[in-house]
Amino acid sequence: MNYRIEKDSIGEIKIADHLNYGIQTARALAAFPSYGERINPQFIRQYLYIKKACAAVNHKLEHLSGEQYNAIVFAINQLISQVDAPDNKSLMEIYSNIVVDPYQGGAGTSLNMNINEVIANIALVKMNRDKGDYSVIHPLDHVNKNQSTNDTYPTAFKAAAIVLLRELQESFSSLQNALQKKEIEFSNVLKLGRTQLEDAVPMTLGQEFGAYGQAISRDRWRFYNVEERLRSVNLGGTAIGNSIAGEIRFTTLVYNELRSLTGLPIAKSEDLIDGTQNLDVIVESFSIIKTAAVSVQKICNDLRLLSSGPNGGFGEINLPKMQAGSTIMPGKVNPVILEHTIQICELVKGHDVIISNLVSAGNLELNQYMPMIAHLYLKSAEMLKGAVTNLAGKCIAGISANPDNCMKHLMNSTAIAALLMKDYGYDRIAEIVKSFSPAHNNFISYAAGELSVTVEKLLETVKNEIGI
Repeated sequence: MNYRIEKDSIGEIKIADHLNYGIQTARALAAFPSYGERINPQFIRQYLYIKKACAAVNHKLEHLSGEQYNAIVFAINQLISQVDAPDNKSLMEIYSNIVVDPYQGGAGTSLNMNINEVIANIALVKMNRDKGDYSVIHPLDHVNKNQSTNDTYPTAFKAAAIVLLRELQESFSSLQNALQKKEIEFSNVLKLGRTQLEDAVPMTLGQEFGAYGQAISRDRWRFYNVEERLRSVNLGGTAIGNSIAGEIRFTTLVYNELRSLTGLPIAKSEDLIDGTQNLDVIVESFSIIKTAAVSVQKICNDLRLLSSGPNGGFGEINLPKMQAGSTIMPGKVNPVILEHTIQICELVKGHDVIISNLVSAGNLELNQYMPMIAHLYLKSAEMLKGAVTNLAGKCIAGISANPDNCMKHLMNSTAIAALLMKDYGYDRIAEIVKSFSPAHNNFISYAAGELSVTVEKLLETVKNEIGI
């Protein structure tokens, strides 16, 4: 195997010639253990767009020759095509280039340098130069010109967050639609409502699912509204936001380039120092993801109860059967999609605590914990999106009602008494409730007999009260 020698202020390292990354990436690989996780592909894509926008402006400002610019753009486009690969095997090409672990010290410098070095070396090969010939294209002097980790990293992170929040919104739209279809399908299924897990007044199964749909609808709007908070970025602020080692002309031009490349409404922060040191908008926007996870988890827990049994529990709905549920109990089927979703929601809730703690732990002009903040944020968004899409398609869409069990629980409960007081008076109904015992088996039949009316008459009263 052939090697090249790369040097920096610390010393020199041998780099295998087939590798596109350089000495700073090698130092990152040596400094931090790998935990088997990868930088989010959307994060890489947005970082590459930033490098492409910066290269275009640096070329306009004559910091890059035409040959350098074309080679750098060639390299960036090649990397973007790897991120956009249609299959996982091809996608792994990008991870042979972007190799640093998501969990890193240095506020993201390892990732920024990994990207800078890979772009530089692919560009050098395009120019028929040797990798590591940084006198021609330098990772910092050319690829990173007018930039810092401290403005490119948070800008790429926020852009990736916007894209993933939009995708989350779409997944929640599919969940809302699935729930609303069930609201219509179950609109005439009478059942017992419950409060504190105790019998309450009658309702329809459709009303129950309709309420779930409303909660998910609010989550969708929260995703839409919070995007505005993420559009403001600190690109051009360089190290701490006061643009030292950068140019005013660069900052003026780069936003139009970036908006054109990403299609996102990214805007310059009113105060670049504020935009560099404060991450409160990250906490605010992630709280929306956490809130959505809470909504989804509550629904999943309810569906587990409603489908429980099916013979020894509520058994009011039937979930799609996905897989055998036991290695020792034949025929047992578990609510595995709901269980999977609940675990993802718990992960998101836990990440909310970590992100909040790390944001508050940032010091002075920069938050040094940006790598974990960004990774957990984007990971949570991806995982919740997948779980919710899975929930809608493989669980909610296939739920069926068990109207016989719904009616059995309703008929047996004295909770229906509240709906009879209007027609028959409080005292009379109270006497019937007091005299009813489990031995009578069916409260509605017992009440009908005591009131000298038909069961159908009482059920009609119930339906009229709840609007069906």
